[in-house]
Parts: sequence; structure tokens; C-alpha cells
Amino acid sequence: MLFKNITIIDEKIQVKENIYVGVEGDTIDYIGETEPEKDYGQQYDGKGRLLMAGFVNAHAHSPMTLLRGYGENMALQDWLNKKIFPFEARLQGEDVYWGTLLAMAESIRYGIVSTTDMYYLTENMVNAVVESGAKANISRAITNMTGRDLFTMEEFYEEKNAVELFDGAGDGRIKIDASLHAEYTSDPDTAMKLAQYAKQAGLNMHVHVSETAFEHEECKRKYGMTPVAYLNSRGIFDTPTTAAHCVWIEGEDFDILKEKGVTVASNPISNMKLSSGVCNVPKLLEQGINVAIGTDSVASNNSLDFIEEIKTFAIASKEKYKDPTAVTPVQAIYAATFGGARSQGRWDCGKLETGCKADLIVLDITGPNMHPVHDLITNLVYSACGKDVVMTMVDGKILYQDGEYKTIDIEKVIYNVERSTARILKELDSNELVTRG
Repeated sequence: MLFKNITIIDEKIQVKENIYVGVEGDTIDYIGETEPEKDYGQQYDGKGRLLMAGFVNAHAHSPMTLLRGYGENMALQDWLNKKIFPFEARLQGEDVYWGTLLAMAESIRYGIVSTTDMYYLTENMVNAVVESGAKANISRAITNMTGRDLFTMEEFYEEKNAVELFDGAGDGRIKIDASLHAEYTSDPDTAMKLAQYAKQAGLNMHVHVSETAFEHEECKRKYGMTPVAYLNSRGIFDTPTTAAHCVWIEGEDFDILKEKGVTVASNPISNMKLSSGVCNVPKLLEQGINVAIGTDSVASNNSLDFIEEIKTFAIASKEKYKDPTAVTPVQAIYAATFGGARSQGRWDCGKLETGCKADLIVLDITGPNMHPVHDLITNLVYSACGKDVVMTMVDGKILYQDGEYKTIDIEKVIYNVERSTARILKELDSNELVTRG
């Protein structure tokens, strides 16, 4: 495909107008101000359109689309124990499949080309993502509250099998990561053994870190260390790691994250909605720590509108730290694109640059919300919305364009998600009646 006379955001996050971009196979093959002689087949008129690298969602739990709007206005522990965990205990493979496919549909609608996902029933997640045409780093979250040996746990077998069966699936679109759910949901031996396995197998790591003040302080009480220091002592950061949240990190935590090359996935909307706090993104950036952006699950967000997430990411620190310069629009776009791709180990993604993968999105910039244009990057971060995305392309293949899903039967997906949700709610109601009886 050849994009003609289109405005772009290039690999330096600078705006260029009236550009030609040629896509050959799964790769960006040409970027220039003059029309190439090479025939790229289909042509796309770029008038009134913006072409840029697609967004990378650096922390999510995609199957939890089934819990959107379920258990609202509750404190975190009540929300988890009274609503989320009982619902999740009744999930079956087909529920996870349809929930993930719904998340992929919403993601590609809003320009997310790749997701770092942590959940379970991994095979069903992989099947859904492969079918959608999107990319994902998928991990089976390990929890161990009973002191079992990691290497005898069914959860570990599921993780190990996923690596053997699915790593590299979908022509490389799927990567399997390791995942320790969190410090507070496992013991030191589990953390150490999982870290050793991940390093030996050459896997990325995905872990929740210091999401709440309670979690952070309890770790210090138990181990005399912050969660960052504790996880580092167990070897969790000895492999490329995405640390989700990091809202309450302090002191030497920043030095450890920098030294170990950890990416922090900030989830501003989820963190504020659950009253967990605001990540100190300005200090992370000042320290040279890679920062990416995540949505968390739609059970705590409740949307995958990534432009909304980018805007919140950019403004949350301004209010929290009383500094209007705290996070710039350019820093926000970097975090949403290459910052996320880098965290996934996808070094040839996240940039509009020749030789990189053609994971691209097109936005309509003709709407009233995008005018006047004093600075297009500023408009993109503060004025645009998810519905301005009119095309999403992954590996050179169009997955969504102008309201049409090319790989997903959206009506079928919605029907099955509603059916799964209704079944689980009925089971929960029946169980409640039995308990009361």
C-alpha cells in the first residue's frame, strides 16, 4: 500500500506534511516527500489524515472485558474479594476466548496494535489474538499463597506449555512472557524459581509493583524492603521486565529500576479510579527509566480508548506534582508507541521508520476538535479522541478501517460475551441463594 500526501509523525516524533509512505509486505519500505517509482499496489489518499505508529498497551488483562462495569465504587480489597475473584473463578476457556476477542476488537478500533497481557487460560487468549491479527505479549500470571513448589504447580505447567506451543505464533505476533503476579500474592521461593526459569528460557517478565500504599508498606513490614528491592533480591529483574503501576516506589527503587533496565507501565486511569494514586512519571523520566502506558483491565478503567489514556498520562503528573511541564506531549507519544514496543522486546515496532514493521494507524484530523492547529502533537494528546482513528494496520495488514472490522465478526463476539457474562452471573446468583439457604 502507498499512503499519498499524508501528514505523519516520524520516528523522532516530529510532524511532516505531504509525505509518501510505502508498505511492502509487513514492513515500512519507503518514506519520502516525492512519490516513489515502485508500485505498492493499493493507494490511500492522505488528505486530512495523520499516519503514525500504532499504540502499544503495556499492561492489560484482556479477558476482563466480561467484568466491565461490574463492582463499581468499591474499595480495592472489597472489589477484588467480593466481586472480581468470585466472577473469575467461574471463567471457562470459551469465556476467556470471547472476552479477549472483544478486547482485541476494542483495541484495534482505538489504534492499539499490541498488548502486554497477564491472565490465565493462555491458549484461549493466544487463539483470540492470532485470529484478530493483532500482536501481544501474553503471560500466565503466577500466584502462590500456599507455599507449593513452583515446579509442581498447574499454573507453571500452563506457562511452560505456552512457551513451548505458542511463543512466536501468528508469524511472530505472539510472544510468551513469564509473570509473577505480584510480591504479595506469592512467596520468596516462588519468585526466585520463576526468575531463574525466565532467565534460562530467555523470557520477558511482567509483574505488578507497588500499586497501592498498603501493598507497598506491607512488603516493607514483612521483608524490610520495598517491593522493588524485594523483587530485585529474588532475581525478577534479571530478565527484561515490565513493572506495572509503580505508584508508591521510593528512594533507591528508582536506581534499581534504572540499573536493571526495567520498564514502568503507568496505568493512570485505573490507578486514579481505584484511588491507588499517581505514578511519579516525571522522576522516572528524569532518571532515564523507560516508561510505557497501560490501560489495566476494563474492569477498572473501563475503556480501551488509548488516546484518553495518553491524555490522562500527560495531565495526571501536572496536577499531582504541581508542574505544568511535568510530562510533555512528545514524551506521552513516545511512551504510547516505542516506549511500549521496547518493553515488549519488539525493537522493530513502535516507530514510523523504514525497515520497521508496518504497525500503523491513521487518524482523521479534519474534525472540529482538531482545529485550529497551533501544534499537531499537542492536539493529538489533548484534543483527539479514540474515534478519530479510522484505520489500524498490523504487519501491513488492515485490521480495521472506517467502521469495518476486517478480521473480527463483532456482532458474533458481542453476542457470545453477553452469553458468557449472563451464565456466570446466574451461577453467582445461584451460589448466593444456596449460601443463604
